[in-house]
Amino acid sequence: MSSTTVALQERSRTSVYVHAFAGMLLRDARVIVREIFPFLTRTIMNPFLFTFVFTYVFPKIGQGFNIPKPAAGPAISFATILVPGLVAVAMVFQGISAVALPLVNEFGRTREIEDRVMAPVPVAFVGMEKIVFGAIQAVLAALIVFPFVIIIPSTPVSIHVSNWPLLVGMILLASLVSGALGLVIGTTFKPQQIPLIFSIIVIPTTFLGCVYYPWARLAPVKWLQVLVLVNPLVYMSEGLRMALTPELPHMSAWAFLLALFGALALLSYFGLRSFVRRVVA
Repeated sequence: MSSTTVALQERSRTSVYVHAFAGMLLRDARVIVREIFPFLTRTIMNPFLFTFVFTYVFPKIGQGFNIPKPAAGPAISFATILVPGLVAVAMVFQGISAVALPLVNEFGRTREIEDRVMAPVPVAFVGMEKIVFGAIQAVLAALIVFPFVIIIPSTPVSIHVSNWPLLVGMILLASLVSGALGLVIGTTFKPQQIPLIFSIIVIPTTFLGCVYYPWARLAPVKWLQVLVLVNPLVYMSEGLRMALTPELPHMSAWAFLLALFGALALLSYFGLRSFVRRVVA
């Protein structure tokens, strides 16, 4: 067989894979359009409540937070600290929900996953599509939450995008990590265990994800400052904090970028391997 023939076959196979991958994304997008209300509800509810209570109700009733005043410049409101963390939480929650929850049905009684893997692509590609589609929903969640965290607070919110490429890159990277985490959860645990996992993993991840405080502020509790480094949400919050509120303490860019790329590689590997095992079992 000539090299030209081999090249044409490889090009044809690649074209089939691309079209099949795009077809799966389009199919999932149509499902979201039909179920737009549940999608918006699970995307909006938690960030809206956190923003409303912590940045609107608390200041209105005189319940404040002790925010250290910087040596130079105006005082920083708690709403400003909260913005990057809430955007990160919205992406994580949406990315996990978009991947893990549908897998409950697809691996459950309906066995819908069997229809999915009939696409003319390797089984792992179906898992990759789920990560990508979960990431797309996570990006949409970030875009939806941004207006909330800017408009709702009753105290001034100081957001200054110091680096647009960093902001865009962080949103894309954080969304992919969220989708990969959803694939790990959705394929590692039994369908009936997924709601419990949300309580055991997702809620502690949120409260210990440096959403309500910069990571540097944990220095007085050194053991906790070290422990939370296993939480990917910490690096998402810190990266968005550097991009949106550079005046606040934040990790170095190399630290959170290296951690998120490592998390994406590990979660994708284990998630895809577990997905293939579940499908062929």
